[in-house]
Amino acid sequence: MTSLNFLLLIGASLLFVGLLLGSLSVRFGVPSLLMFLLVGMFAGEDGPLGLEFSNLETGYLVSNIALAVILLDGGMRTRLATFRIGLQPALTLATLGVALTAGLVGAFATWLLDLDWRLGLLLGGIIGSTDAAAVFNVIQGAGLRLNERVASTLEIESGLNDPMAIFITVLLIQLLLNPDSLSATESAIALVRQFGIGAILGVAAGAVLAELLLRLRSNEGLYALLLCSGGASLFALTGELGGSGFLAVYLAGVIAGNRGGGVGDNVLRSMDSLAWLAQSGMFLLLGLLVTPSALNDHGGYALLIALFLIFLARPLAVWLCLLPFPFSWREKFFVSWTGLRGAVPIVLAMFPLLAGIEQTRLLFDVTFVVVLASLLIQGTSMGAIARWLRVALPASTEPLQVTAFSGSKDQYLMQFRVADGARVTNDKFSEINNNDFQAILVLRDNKAQPLDEQLRIQPNDRITWLTSLAEKERLADMCQSITPSIKRFYGDFTVRGDVLVTDVLAAYGVGHSDPIQPTLTVSQLFQRRAGRPVIGDTLMIGGLRLRVRAVQGKEVLQVGIRLPR
Repeated sequence: MTSLNFLLLIGASLLFVGLLLGSLSVRFGVPSLLMFLLVGMFAGEDGPLGLEFSNLETGYLVSNIALAVILLDGGMRTRLATFRIGLQPALTLATLGVALTAGLVGAFATWLLDLDWRLGLLLGGIIGSTDAAAVFNVIQGAGLRLNERVASTLEIESGLNDPMAIFITVLLIQLLLNPDSLSATESAIALVRQFGIGAILGVAAGAVLAELLLRLRSNEGLYALLLCSGGASLFALTGELGGSGFLAVYLAGVIAGNRGGGVGDNVLRSMDSLAWLAQSGMFLLLGLLVTPSALNDHGGYALLIALFLIFLARPLAVWLCLLPFPFSWREKFFVSWTGLRGAVPIVLAMFPLLAGIEQTRLLFDVTFVVVLASLLIQGTSMGAIARWLRVALPASTEPLQVTAFSGSKDQYLMQFRVADGARVTNDKFSEINNNDFQAILVLRDNKAQPLDEQLRIQPNDRITWLTSLAEKERLADMCQSITPSIKRFYGDFTVRGDVLVTDVLAAYGVGHSDPIQPTLTVSQLFQRRAGRPVIGDTLMIGGLRLRVRAVQGKEVLQVGIRLPR
């Protein structure tokens, strides 16, 4: 009994210290996941506590369950509208991008470490994909609000690229164990099976989970447990059938989080707590698995591989994959810099160890150094890089509450507090509504106001709108105060997107050397340049800097203007 209490004390204390340091590290720009890894290494056999833990099977099992919970939570927070913007570039990065990265890193590792080419490519496949847990955690921890084109691409890529990495890893393990066992046809079938079974089961399970959430009437705290247990079961079933459990769980989260109006804030908060528990426990356990003294043998080579991946392989793969898409050089640079490695590569590095392949402890140690380097170099600098490249938008006011409106598809009750100096201040009630959002409640000093058309909106009013999630940014922009940072980003003046470009140029007394069609609106100009504009897209015309401030679908609703200096 004493030993059980001692183990409980050690486990709970490590988790407590990891969570405490993780919450503090975010203030200094250090990813919290890195702190969990370091706490695990500190408690390991080379650390002061000297805990010996080398059970790969337990580590593999716990990591897979944790990743299932993390991907399910990430999928539930991904809006379907995101897929319309980022699916094509993200899918290209998740397939061709992973293959290119794996090939480049594999070739470099083969030359640097003098390995069998199959082992070198196996290492490339293991560290070829970005990690959803790391991407979601670091972006959230850095407090970044990225433009929608970049954010959607990164979210979807990190959720979809695991099947390709798993396919490459499993294929090369089989080639090492039995070189004559696989043909090109069998390899192609295995790849289709990974994506196909994962996609089909993920969509089907997501629809079932969504229906259960709509029909069950129970404590909302139980909904999160229901979702997590269903997600873990889906992960295991998909893996048994030869599909990608990672893809299945992510798609199930997307379907469950969007169907029938999605889920409420309470469920998402419960899921967030479970996801934090999963990733903290997983990274602590992975840290315990590592023996830091063993990393000295190949630490220098591993660091060179990490630098090659970060500064050459990932950027080259990203730039090639995004050539057909309307990404600016700043956006491409940031997407390439956000190729974070995390738990998934470490889990994949366990595959050859469990298969009993020689020299694979080397691959595990190199992978761990690559993950540490990625979190240290890319994770700690992500916020600064985003602001330097101007792909980060000004901080937005978050709604006080978001609740799915029962019986209406994709309709939510969304409440905002009106800040001092907000654009809606002193507007009439009739002026704050349109076809896309309808105010149904105005609270002033905790008292509901009569919804008279002549009612004037005042600071500190709490307004509840009935609207879709796509309108959250527009409503936030209306209710937040116009700070100096917002003025610097968007400019001092605002025009509607349906205004003619020639009228804008004439109004500000500037000329333009290129001929402009007289009937071309500002919105149409952005559509010609960017295809599907997003908030933050920028154009220079006649010395004026135009920056998208509000958008709906493909239509630009508002544009900020900065005059020539």
